[in-house]
Amino acid sequence: MVKEYKEGSIVVGTVTGIKDYGIFVKLDNNNSGLIHISEIGNHYIEDLNKYATANELIRVRIVSKSSDNMYKLSIKNVDYRITKKHGSRIKETESGFKNLALHLDYWVRKELESLKK
Repeated sequence: MVKEYKEGSIVVGTVTGIKDYGIFVKLDNNNSGLIHISEIGNHYIEDLNKYATANELIRVRIVSKSSDNMYKLSIKNVDYRITKKHGSRIKETESGFKNLALHLDYWVRKELESLKK
């Protein structure tokens, strides 16, 4: 028996492909769907690769069933990331590189002295 997903429900799926117009997601062995670019967010989407990667597990909302075993999906207003994406930005701190800058002259001097020996 093929599983049916209820409209509005949040389910986990696996990203199987990314095209300019959307992200393909496998929901289970029998069902899959498409997150159309218009269902990513309410702003201009330049690169869909910033939102998902192949084989990544993500949460999606079922918008509707479009045909046999095919669903229209959305990640709008969904905390879709299950794991943090690699390469996430490091939080900037107030001190930034100040600590390194404060010690740079000392480290350079020390290294130059060791090279003279």
